[in-house]
Amino acid sequence: MANFSKSSAPQFSMDVYQNEYLAEGGREVNAIVTVTATGGGTVGSAVAAPHLYASGQGPSAGVAIMVDCSGSMDYPPTKMRNARDATAAAIDTLRDGVRFAVIGGTHVAKEVYPGGGRLAVADAATRGQAKEALRKLSAGGGTAIGTWLRLADRLLSSDEVAIRHGILLTDGRNEHESPEDLRAALDSCAGRFTCDARGVGTDWEVKEVTGIASALLGTADIVADPAGLAADFTRMMETAMGKEVADVALRLWTPVGTAIKFVKQVAPTVEELTDRRTEAGPRAGDYPTGSWGDESRDYHVCVEVPAAGLGQEMLAARVSLVVPQPDGSAQNLGAQGLVRAVWTDDMAASTSINPQVAHYTGQAELAQAIQQGLDLRKAGDMDGATAKLGRAVQLASASGNADTAKLLAKVVDVVDAATGTVRLKAKVADADEMTLETRSTKTVRVKK
Repeated sequence: MANFSKSSAPQFSMDVYQNEYLAEGGREVNAIVTVTATGGGTVGSAVAAPHLYASGQGPSAGVAIMVDCSGSMDYPPTKMRNARDATAAAIDTLRDGVRFAVIGGTHVAKEVYPGGGRLAVADAATRGQAKEALRKLSAGGGTAIGTWLRLADRLLSSDEVAIRHGILLTDGRNEHESPEDLRAALDSCAGRFTCDARGVGTDWEVKEVTGIASALLGTADIVADPAGLAADFTRMMETAMGKEVADVALRLWTPVGTAIKFVKQVAPTVEELTDRRTEAGPRAGDYPTGSWGDESRDYHVCVEVPAAGLGQEMLAARVSLVVPQPDGSAQNLGAQGLVRAVWTDDMAASTSINPQVAHYTGQAELAQAIQQGLDLRKAGDMDGATAKLGRAVQLASASGNADTAKLLAKVVDVVDAATGTVRLKAKVADADEMTLETRSTKTVRVKK
């Protein structure tokens, strides 16, 4: 067991990559902001109240594991067994002192362990009891994921913990509640806990699972073969156990006359944050980024500035990292970056695109081209699908995104990657198409 001391708080740093030069009349400034957290142990009182930290254990954490127990989990019967084994493996990965609960999800949500509307505290005894309780899990009933999420929220808020995390496994479509009910559940849980979502097999809806993960700032993936669940659950739980600062927000301050056009995470995945802004005082807004361990992420910020004359320069935006507090104040994490604009008549300076910005603009277009291409394919527009997926192949090849290129090659025959010339495959396995769609937002970082 790692022994954390309060002195080893993660250090956040920020780098801004941009071409600050604009031509006369130029009004759009693009920057890539790289945020890195390193050297974590516990966060101590720098970020949250000291009473939220167990002695020597890192920040206190609560985890709710939501396991699909609907009738379809019995087909084949190995699926339910693999789900039980995966949940047991995740429970084994919990560090001592972490609060946890297991939820069985059908058209209603049931507390499988510990029960009584509370969380258990992980130790050898409770891990054993939880794994014993898993043996009673059987498949039967429908699927209403919103009820699972609401129960997870209630349980995670029953204890004062610094990091709140959910893991959700489903094998089917959310057929026993309306899309509006699920959306309402996600809206009420957003910002209260983060959640990783996994679809097992091939009978679930990609947009549902990725939508859950996106709304709750977690990861989404497919586990096409249920035998892979235990390894996947273990990895997810290890990552969750490595999180050390919760509820981090990217705060953007802009001067009078400027407007934020968009803010999106662009690595390790593309995630649109523009509409998630909450106001944070005069001319400032916060964009949620969820929980952090030792990791690095990239964000694309686009700012519209007022027109200015040649030779003028201005600060277009100031970027900082904060943890908003319940009383409306914010804990500053110490990292700051500046986005600048300088007007010039040097054509070479004003027309060159910063390599980071160009790379991530391409990665965002790649994700969009895949999603549009697959949607067109499902709708029967084969010409449109071929054009979009061809463009995706071209972008994946040009940017060195080998993982995405491999997934695309299972859906199209690549004639010429450089020009994006492809033919749709006549037969595509469901798992291959769903894997491409689920992982379409995964990006590669620009080579520094």
